[in-house]
Amino acid sequence: MEARKKVVFIDDEMHIRQANRQTLELADMDVVCYECAENALSFLSMDWPGVVICDIKLPRMDGMEFLVQAQKIDRDLPVILITGHGDISTAVQAMRDGAYDFIEKPYSAERLVKTVLRALEKRALTLENRSLRQELIAHSAPGPRIIGKTPAMAQLRATIARIADTGADILVVGETGTGKELVARSLHEHSQRRIKNFVAVNCGAVPENIIESELFGHEAGAFTDAKKVRIGKFEHANGGTLLLDEIESMPLRTQVHLLRVLQERSLERVGSNKLIPLDIRVVAASKIDLLQASETGRFREDLYYRLNVVCLKIPPLRARIEDIPLLFHHFLLVAGHRYQQEVPLPSASQMNSLMSYPWPGNVRELRNLAERYVLLGSQCGWSLDHLLSGTEKGQNNSLSHQVDCFERGLIEQALLASSGSIKDVMDVLEIPRKTLYDKMRKYSLDKSDYK
Repeated sequence: MEARKKVVFIDDEMHIRQANRQTLELADMDVVCYECAENALSFLSMDWPGVVICDIKLPRMDGMEFLVQAQKIDRDLPVILITGHGDISTAVQAMRDGAYDFIEKPYSAERLVKTVLRALEKRALTLENRSLRQELIAHSAPGPRIIGKTPAMAQLRATIARIADTGADILVVGETGTGKELVARSLHEHSQRRIKNFVAVNCGAVPENIIESELFGHEAGAFTDAKKVRIGKFEHANGGTLLLDEIESMPLRTQVHLLRVLQERSLERVGSNKLIPLDIRVVAASKIDLLQASETGRFREDLYYRLNVVCLKIPPLRARIEDIPLLFHHFLLVAGHRYQQEVPLPSASQMNSLMSYPWPGNVRELRNLAERYVLLGSQCGWSLDHLLSGTEKGQNNSLSHQVDCFERGLIEQALLASSGSIKDVMDVLEIPRKTLYDKMRKYSLDKSDYK
């Protein structure tokens, strides 16, 4: 379903705003009107997909000054100026300065709509070219690639590109096997920190009695068997990126210490009083909802809010089934190169089997299947269906179960793409509200999980 076209209309006369809003809405456009130009600036952004129409003669900030300020937000944003007869020379100068076009009063509704439609086409092309340039940069840059064409993955890549060099701490949330460490490495490799260390720590794999020494280091003699100074993971990652995986497993006592380190950007080794300054980005990864864990006392609430500067949610593989062929092909090529084996190409029916499977192990399970297929498929005569059935031993293979898995995946993907908007999901899937709610209850889906 095509999104409605976006327009901002600025004029200090109410009857002009109302008349032009009606004209543009009849042309299937979403219109936001402002009486003052300065109030419209906060509505605009680099990725806003619309066009601005602004009268030149306005109190306080006029149309010419608005053009200057709008270009500071995005120099390619189309601004159409409305001019009186005496403003023509000013409008011509404005076009030389970057305005898209001007419309002289009085103007017809047809002239207004045609000019706006041309400007919207230009805006769409500008944003598409920007997206393509970012994709080319991401694919040509060193480091891990986040593969997928679904809206959720495209948005994830765009967010990573936007925040990679900010240095902000990041919270990554996703089921086991969705690629949380891959996201953390991508943040590191696409930032200036890539010249320093990327250090990953699995908080659930470190014994509770040594986790503080492991993270923050210790001095010689700090405790029994501490025979020499140990540099902890934080110091080792200084200047770079530290991934705290499965942070929900970190003991509450250590969470207190971690909160102080994050706030002060310095640490004291165990057994020392000397502060060591840190220049570090921390990426925390969790497979559970940390806010919910904090409400039950399993995770510190203050630490959750300190970590949750930016939250990146990775969708499960079943919610982006269109990415499965692309991912599987990629993993086949990687496995073929790694094992120096010929890459067997799956048939269409085999690929359909992959897309109907629920993938409880997510991308990790798909990658492992690709490796088995390269190692066993062509050499031992094992089909992809045979290998897949081996991975789902004990699973329900009935047609109704596979249809349910496919249906759940489609709904999850639509929820992700629409950020949990029930109306948008109804439009995309073309189903009534009651039917959608019934199916969401059936599959235990909550729209708040996708916002």
